[in-house]
This record gives sequence, C-alpha cells and structure tokens, in this order.
Amino acid sequence: MGLREILDRIEGMDSLDGFADTLSGIVNGAVGPAKTALSGTWLGHPLHPLLTDVPIGCWTGAVVLDLVGGDGAAAAVDPLVGVGVLAALSAAVSGLNDWADTQGGERRIGLVHAAANGAALGLFAASIAASGRGARALRLLGLAAVSAGGYLGGHLSYGKGLGVDHQVFLNKPADWTNALSAAALDEGVPTLGRAGATPVLLYRRGSQIYAISDVCSHAGGPLHEGDVDGNLCVTCPWHGSRFQLSDGRVTRGPASAPATVYEARVYRGRVQVRAVP
Repeated sequence: MGLREILDRIEGMDSLDGFADTLSGIVNGAVGPAKTALSGTWLGHPLHPLLTDVPIGCWTGAVVLDLVGGDGAAAAVDPLVGVGVLAALSAAVSGLNDWADTQGGERRIGLVHAAANGAALGLFAASIAASGRGARALRLLGLAAVSAGGYLGGHLSYGKGLGVDHQVFLNKPADWTNALSAAALDEGVPTLGRAGATPVLLYRRGSQIYAISDVCSHAGGPLHEGDVDGNLCVTCPWHGSRFQLSDGRVTRGPASAPATVYEARVYRGRVQVRAVP
C-alpha cells in the first residue's frame, strides 16, 4: 500500500469523528481568549509550524549524537531530549488549537498526526529515565513516530492547504472593475460583490464604501454572511475571525493573515473596486 492510499484511508475513517468532535470542543473551550495568540495572529502566519522546529531539531540531534557521537557526546543527549520535550508541549498546544477548527478529512488526518507526535513525546520523555540500549531504542522509536507525524503535518499544509492564506490564489483586480450595482448596496448591510470571478465584501456607511476580500484568510469562510459591529469589524461566520473593514487587519483569530483591501467607488451606477497598490 502506497502513502497516498494510507492517507486516503485515514481521511475516510469516520469512526474517529465522535472522539474528534468531543476533543475539539474541549480544546476550543480551554483555549478561550488565548486562541488569537496561539493561532499566530500577532505573527502574521500560523504559530504551530514555527514551534515544531525546536523539538524536531533537538530530538534528531540527540539521536545522531547517540549513534555517532561516541562517549564524548553522551552527556549532551539527555539535555537535548529534555529541551525537545519541553518545546514539544508548547507545539502541541498550538497544534491542537489549530486542529480544533478543522473538519472532515483534515480533522481525521490531524488527529492521527497529533497521536503520532504525542507518541514521540512519550517515547523521548521515557528515554530520559531509561539507560543504555533501552534508551537508544526508545529514542529511535520516538524519531520514527515524529517523522510519521511530520509527514502527516506536511500533507495537511501542502496537500490540504491547512494554515494557508485562502486569499493567496484569488485574482485581485489592479484596475477599476465592476463589482455590484450601486442600487443593490444597502446601508449597513454586508453584501457580496464580484469583481470578475473574485468575491468581494462590500459595506456602505453613509457615503463611505468599504471593500475587502469576501474570503476569510483562515479557512475560506464567506465574510458577507458575518456581522459588522460598530467598530467596522466583520466577524467570519465559520470560526469567529474578525477583520477591520478599513485596513483588513485581523483583530481576533484564528485568522493570522489580514484580509485583502480594495479601493471602492461608484461609477455610472456601479460599485467598482480595485486592489490597493
């Protein structure tokens, strides 16, 4: 069985859904207001991938030293493993935070990804208390587990687009482009317009028209179906990310990338938009 077939089988394991739904509810309830920070909103992209580098690097270095470093390197192995264990805890928290907002096949792959990395964490932690060949065997098994987890994580990012800015492949018109009849844009109502094939959220307050991408950068949710508050922030109806209409800034996660902002004008009875240079 090839790797693709294994991935397809995991994605189709709906038997995982009951546990996954319960766990995701617990995670979202536990992180609460910390979701914005754990999602990497302040960083400009997801936090979790950055945090995984430390445990993977420490654990890989520990195994290499264990195998080829000789007696002179033996004293460095356990400290490296220990730093990796501590770093893995923060990576796990941020990863669970991201995973809790997934659905379907992504959620199932993510659950197995978390299980593999959790097994690696346990194996490396146990190796600190062990000695000799037993400790080495535990570290080798731990490295195999974290490698499997890394493969699944790579599939989530590059195969499923999890954590990728969902606006990145949209065509953003550089020239003034018709998006909606001006008569169809009511005061104070978030409205979907289309600049060619590109969905745009339009919002009018008085004589001012605001225009941002209708595609939530986090998971592609339709922003025009969300509510706009008194501070001119729109909330995504899918996961609660909040964006400032004036500049696209994320004011609440889990989104980390800002919304694309467009200039807007009324010309010959049509609302026209163009990407801000």
